[in-house]
Amino acid sequence: MTAPRIDQINVVLADVAVASAFLSGLGVPMNPILPEWADWAHHHQSVADDNAIAFDIDLDSSAFAHHWGGLPDGFVGVVLGLRVGERDEVDELFRLALEAGAEARREPYDAFWGSRFAVVQAPGPMVLGLMSPRDPDHQGPTPEIGDFT
Repeated sequence: MTAPRIDQINVVLADVAVASAFLSGLGVPMNPILPEWADWAHHHQSVADDNAIAFDIDLDSSAFAHHWGGLPDGFVGVVLGLRVGERDEVDELFRLALEAGAEARREPYDAFWGSRFAVVQAPGPMVLGLMSPRDPDHQGPTPEIGDFT
């Protein structure tokens, strides 16, 4: 198995739009919301790539995090993303995490964005998202906003 690397931080919030506006007001560049994604602005926004960071930082609503990560209703906090090199390595890392004392929040599955993905709550407590690279052959339809509001 390739060594997992931190490549994403999801900040799960009660109000994504307020947090994004606050960061923008401080001068943190945010990715623009495309018109076709306007309905998503209250559930998911990203810090702009030109922020010279080595990993993605996303702001996600509690409802959206519950949908993709099996997190409890109303969860707010940070999900640290660990990336592995291959799809089957997500299943192996999930197994290792459980053996090391983590609790399963979402068992490995093929996420709509095309990655193999799982979520565990590790001791500490620390929430980890375990993810493979995206593969368009495993990408599914984007969920409807009504699925998690």
